[in-house]
Amino acid sequence: MACFEYDDIFEILESQKVFKSALPELSSTAENVRAADELKELLKKRSASQAGHEDTTVKKKTKINYWTVDSSILSEQLPQIKVQQIKSRNDCKHEVAIPHNEKYAQLVSGQGEPAKIYPFPLDTFQKQAILCIENKRSVLVSAHTSAGKTVVAEYAIATCLKNGQRVIYTTPIKALSNQKYRDFSEEFHDVGLITGDVSINPNASCLIMTTEILRSMLYRGSEETNEAGWIIFDEIHYMRNKSRGYIWEETIILLNPSIPFLFLSATLPNATQFAQWIVRLHQQPCHVVYTDQRPTPLQHYVFPAGGSQIFMVLDEKNNFKEQNFEDAIATMHTASVTAGASGVRGAGSITKAHDVTVTSMSTKKKKPTGNPDCLRLLKMVMDRNFAPAVVFCFSKKDCEALALQVSELEFNTAAEKKLVQEIFSNATAVLSEQSRTLPQLTALLPLLKRGIAVHHAGLLPILRETVEILFSEGLIKALFATETFSMGLNMPTRTVLFTNLRKYDGVHYRWLTGGEYTQMAGRAGRRGKDERGIVILMIDDNSDSKVVREMVQGKSDPMDSSFHLTYNMILNLHKIEQISPDYLLQRSFFYFQHYPKVPGIFKRLEAAERELRAVHVGQESVVEGYCGLRDSIATLEERRRATITAPQHALQFLKPGRLVKVRNGACCLGWGALLRYSKSRNPHNPRAAAVIRLSVVISVAQDTSHNQKLSWQRVPPPGEAGVTVEALVPLSDLMEISAVRIKLPTDITSPSARKIIARLVQESMKRVPAEQFLLDPVSNMKIKNRSFLQQLADLTKLRQRLQQHSFHQHTHRDSILAKYDRKQKAESALRSAQKELRAAEQLMQFQDLSKRRRVLRRLGFVTAHDLLQEKGRVASEISAGDELLCTELLYSGMFNSITVAQTCAVLSAVVCEERSRKEPELKEELQPLLKQLKEHALNIAKVLRECKIDVDEDEYVGSFKPHVMNLVHDWATGAEFMHISKATNIFAGNLVRTLRRLEELLRQMVMAAKVVGLDLQHKFTECITAIKRDVVFAASLYL
Repeated sequence: MACFEYDDIFEILESQKVFKSALPELSSTAENVRAADELKELLKKRSASQAGHEDTTVKKKTKINYWTVDSSILSEQLPQIKVQQIKSRNDCKHEVAIPHNEKYAQLVSGQGEPAKIYPFPLDTFQKQAILCIENKRSVLVSAHTSAGKTVVAEYAIATCLKNGQRVIYTTPIKALSNQKYRDFSEEFHDVGLITGDVSINPNASCLIMTTEILRSMLYRGSEETNEAGWIIFDEIHYMRNKSRGYIWEETIILLNPSIPFLFLSATLPNATQFAQWIVRLHQQPCHVVYTDQRPTPLQHYVFPAGGSQIFMVLDEKNNFKEQNFEDAIATMHTASVTAGASGVRGAGSITKAHDVTVTSMSTKKKKPTGNPDCLRLLKMVMDRNFAPAVVFCFSKKDCEALALQVSELEFNTAAEKKLVQEIFSNATAVLSEQSRTLPQLTALLPLLKRGIAVHHAGLLPILRETVEILFSEGLIKALFATETFSMGLNMPTRTVLFTNLRKYDGVHYRWLTGGEYTQMAGRAGRRGKDERGIVILMIDDNSDSKVVREMVQGKSDPMDSSFHLTYNMILNLHKIEQISPDYLLQRSFFYFQHYPKVPGIFKRLEAAERELRAVHVGQESVVEGYCGLRDSIATLEERRRATITAPQHALQFLKPGRLVKVRNGACCLGWGALLRYSKSRNPHNPRAAAVIRLSVVISVAQDTSHNQKLSWQRVPPPGEAGVTVEALVPLSDLMEISAVRIKLPTDITSPSARKIIARLVQESMKRVPAEQFLLDPVSNMKIKNRSFLQQLADLTKLRQRLQQHSFHQHTHRDSILAKYDRKQKAESALRSAQKELRAAEQLMQFQDLSKRRRVLRRLGFVTAHDLLQEKGRVASEISAGDELLCTELLYSGMFNSITVAQTCAVLSAVVCEERSRKEPELKEELQPLLKQLKEHALNIAKVLRECKIDVDEDEYVGSFKPHVMNLVHDWATGAEFMHISKATNIFAGNLVRTLRRLEELLRQMVMAAKVVGLDLQHKFTECITAIKRDVVFAASLYL
């Protein structure tokens, strides 16, 4: 062993050539205005710069300008909007967005009699919103569910009726439109309803409709929209819906800018941003009245699976009870261990009782199985007088399985049972005698009498409305529902239970968002009846405690735009003068939310180009070759580092006192002494590899030593002694392992001991020769991997080539390399900015618009100059199904030679949304029709691909599902609903919804046939007559 004079201080391993045996044991809105100004200034500078300079130093490949939108237009479209706070009470926030060049006009209290007088005191937010209405100012009212937003809408309606004006009230769904029609008809005398399949008093002063109907009226140039004194958008937060949200944006953009708007919404964290968008669109002030106060406060509880009590985790003042939450989690884990030891199925997970449903209960007497905790919890809710309760499940079949599980409980009195029977009989009296014996009706009635019900989209619409009416009358004490019950319908309850916190969103299973949880939990607490609402979450071993905590404390989801282009939209906009798809895109909320990033990108682009012009590197090709070698060496060195620091190679050498070289990401922190290392595993992912961390004594700069995060640490600058600290370093930040181990002091915790260790490290580095300082990966660490040995050989050769390179001995090598690196960084920044610019353009959908226009030209819907052709006018009438396919089928002549029933069956494949892995065995007469449909779909898919639309041909063709073709054919030929419902396992409500969507498509096909001038409109009308009957199209109970 090579010994030194001070061998009691440190020891060193012998030189590498001696090692043949085992090693010895050695001891990291003002914004919008500013964005507009910045971009304008940058565009001026950029234009001047490009006019005055012909840059020859920048490579051609980096001079591409990818921004195809006219930059001057982009600058003009940036909003000039300011936001002003309006004094209000603490329980309400009131502000107004106004054009930048306008002064704020104070709101003046209405003179004379108010349009409506309420028999109860109004909340602050209601008073502020009504003040805006009296001043004819657009206003967004953002408040929790059941807070009383409808009061504001009623005042706007009363104001219009008082002034002899028309008012339009829009909702996102037909069911809500029907309910609002019933409610407003009781309050006002002149109310109409238009929902597509229903039209009642269409010339009324107060018109209630879905947003799609209002959009269609705008496309047709209907005068009713211009005559309105107010337009009210209920549930405006639905604009973030991925499939239909764009309709709200399109409608708001197309409306007359002189009409004031009233927007009603759940709580929105970005309500002000939405108001700014309205100002940018219509150049009129838009107020925001926001409150997060609940008229009835909520208490949130957790019920751990297998437990016997509930734990309050969030009180009515929004104070989170950390200890209670920890106790609930501990109880759940204890119950899980006990259940596992006894072989009992894990509590809290709902059994998928797919063979036991409300529909099948009358024919299958199997005892329902499910979640015993739910039954126990529901009994506790009833015992504590917390009824009525809504139990949210995220599966139709789970709703029914749980309802059947509690079906032996009695919640209604004899008088209530009699009233339930009477309401049920009156509701179903409109049905045929045979339809009144449908399984859903006969199976649900016994549950209804007991005060138990289910509510989901799979129920027959008339049955779903019956449940809603019974619930509103207090005759349902336990309602098992999917989240559709939480949207829009005014159905408050005392208690809300969550059986699960995960849902399937059509793509994958995921946790509920904070906004979804808040929306559903907001049903708890009936204003004027309950002192507080109760929310109970059932959690089990599958629940992530962090997610649950964030969900309970979570905030509402922001309203992010879901705007996207459709062919129907593009074609209809061609029919409106002075409005184009480009116009719509540049005024969409989507565009508004994303373009503030553009000025910053332009700024970085200009800075990178300026930097490139300023840097000149002589003999650049020679320097480039030298730097290429240098970069290759760096790559191989990093691979070498990754190999020698891998756990299987490094851990055996990581003993206390070992000298190691560490970094904090990209910054080297130098050499230090290892104290110990530790392993830890992720409790949420036990299968993940253990995380290894090293405790290392190193010297760092004084100004960073106080921060415990490794990423903040820096090496001491020259001349500074530095501060010795103990840092926790992940194994991935280990750079080198030394052959040297120092003898650590007995006490290594004190600052004086760390200073001694630092001095020993420095002394070791001075005394040990460089060629003996590092562990050799081959001879010392015994790494014999063939690919690793090849890397070492390549590394040696590259280092030799670097030494022999002509530039290596250049007198000014370091300064030239600094210039070259500077230029490389500038070029990288330029490419990055150009990439961001391309991404921004793609994000704003201008490229998508160009591609879709190419598709329409290829298919003959528009001319080469984008003038609307006959096929385009036909497609513009179709929005209930794929407009491209329906138009191609119409022009193919398919419908000329087939029967009415076959026509209905074919078009049902266009509107069917049922998911099934197996296609049904079609009737022989329908098989060639489906084949023909798929051939047309495949041709369209090929055109889409040729026009660079990102679409999977098989997926596109597969989106037209034949799952109900046989059923629809039978229904159109006169079969009873009982017959077709027994022939499938599809929920009756889903089947009705498909038939109603088919009827809507057929109505649009009638209009499309009129455009063509063919006699097919009579056939499509006959199709409507064939399917529009009995329970499928039973009138709403709200009408």
